[in-house]
Amino acid sequence: MIDDLYSARLLKLAANMPRLGRLPAPDASSEKISKLCGSRVVVDVSVEGDRVVDFAQDVKACALGQASAAVLGANVVGASLSEIEMARDQFRAMLKAGAEAPEGRFSDLSMLAPVKDYPARHTSTLLAFEAAAEAVRRAVERTSRAGAA
Repeated sequence: MIDDLYSARLLKLAANMPRLGRLPAPDASSEKISKLCGSRVVVDVSVEGDRVVDFAQDVKACALGQASAAVLGANVVGASLSEIEMARDQFRAMLKAGAEAPEGRFSDLSMLAPVKDYPARHTSTLLAFEAAAEAVRRAVERTSRAGAA
């Protein structure tokens, strides 16, 4: 069963995470920490309208959190706030209730479906998507207020 959780594909993804680091001048940032295990993700975003045009992440997490962040980093540029929030919500439902994996640009999250059997790992696995949704929401609010001024 542990082999299903830590597949070779998942471990490869975690080891080759795209968009590591921080942006020099993001429109917004968000930090999420798992109180249970100490995993931490900081996300920086730049947006145009409600779409991500640049993204960086600083990830200190287990292989599951890293794999989730890798899927996010590989696919987030060009995504809208609603796409990210929908993926986060579908991802959470997949882990907590055994729902279907997100479709579309974040469909690779399906490889994390076995995590549903490990509730203690849910929070760390969701961190990157929680941080990204919050950062993009903040960026959209900030840039839309700046445009209205």
